[in-house]
Amino acid sequence: MNRIIPLILAVALFMEQMDSTVIATALPTIATDLGVSPITLKLALTSYMVALAMFIPISGWMSDKFGAKKIFRIAILVFVVGSICCALSTSLLQFVVSRFLQGIGGSMMTPVGRLVLLRTTKRSELVSAMALLTIPALVGPLTGPPIGGFITTYFTWHWIFIINVPIGVLGIYLSGVFLPEVPPTNPPRMDWTGLALTGIAAAGIVFGLSVIGLPALPPAIGISATVAGFAALALYIRHAHTHPSPILNLKIFNDTAFRAATTGGTLFRISTGAMPFLMPLMLQLGFGLNPFQSGLITFAGALGALIVKFIARRVFAMTGFKTTLIAAGIAGAATTAVNGFFTPQSPHMLIVLFLLLGGFCRSFFFTGSNALSYSEISDEQASQATSIASVLQQVSLALGVAFAAFILELSSTLSGTHLQLADFHLAFFLVAGLSLCSILPLIRLDPMAGAAVSGHLVRRKLRTEPGE
Repeated sequence: MNRIIPLILAVALFMEQMDSTVIATALPTIATDLGVSPITLKLALTSYMVALAMFIPISGWMSDKFGAKKIFRIAILVFVVGSICCALSTSLLQFVVSRFLQGIGGSMMTPVGRLVLLRTTKRSELVSAMALLTIPALVGPLTGPPIGGFITTYFTWHWIFIINVPIGVLGIYLSGVFLPEVPPTNPPRMDWTGLALTGIAAAGIVFGLSVIGLPALPPAIGISATVAGFAALALYIRHAHTHPSPILNLKIFNDTAFRAATTGGTLFRISTGAMPFLMPLMLQLGFGLNPFQSGLITFAGALGALIVKFIARRVFAMTGFKTTLIAAGIAGAATTAVNGFFTPQSPHMLIVLFLLLGGFCRSFFFTGSNALSYSEISDEQASQATSIASVLQQVSLALGVAFAAFILELSSTLSGTHLQLADFHLAFFLVAGLSLCSILPLIRLDPMAGAAVSGHLVRRKLRTEPGE
């Protein structure tokens, strides 16, 4: 397997993951500097994810039309420009708009990178390629919290965005030299109606749920946006069944493995999206730690995720996708719930241990669900599969932030006080319950689903037919 391609593509994931974890750690400091509350500043987190969800659908079409390599390099450039704008922001509006610009670049980087990987990798090597793709990406959250915390505590938060500039420039150069040309495929005409409907649906749902109950905005704005988003989603589903070439072809859900992996993964990612928002806030507002101390604790989750990448292929080969994903889903929910029992008196090493275990479980789930999603997808369906999977991933992460913030806001409002430790504990318990629901789509999955990709089929044959 060519290891250079996934490592170069991982530059995009590295920037995205590091950026999101750095912001989560620096959120209280940035909020203070901009004169808003930390919960209000979650608009900056959701605006980035809204941009991703709005523009990801067009990424597959643009890759097919103009070439994946070219679009990938342009996307990194847009992301870097957005990072510079974030560093120069002096108000909430400027910061939110700059994050939106970053999201436009990010909307192309990840799905186009996966598309390049799918079209240049054998299916039997997909688990290893996916694992290799995410190793440098996991270095982002591994280094993001302590580096972001250190910069925020001892310098200014503006510098955390400048880190993306040299990384992005290196990514543009390396991709230009080493990435193979993936030729255009002459796609059908752009489905502009579908693009508009999916954009309104994604933006309305994510933004609406994010701002309901937000002190800075009337509740009617959030409710109206949410209703408009769901209405647009209903219209798009109807549109997709009648249009000959919809921007997101929902017929791909007829594939059993893709349907189970993406629906289970969507539910699991909602809880995952909540974690980088809840944990740094609890450690800083509830425990009284500074951003650097908070970052040194939360980085353990990424370290646990990093360990998985070296054993994932052998585990999936032994047990198959279904068994491993269900076990990882249950364990992931349990380790999330444990966070609801921590207090300022809890030993920091105990918190680090459970964050390590949580990252380990979540990484197993995501590595498996990503590979399972594409295990039975043809090359002709690859751009559609990566676009749909990426939209669901980003919307679910955004919903995780919105869900967690809504719980905190509602709980503190009902108690009539500012955010208390009990509010964070409640949020962790509810997020864990939602995370557990991710195993439901997997229960009826065929135990041999995706066996050709996981290697479980070969392993099973060797066990049952030792003479061969």
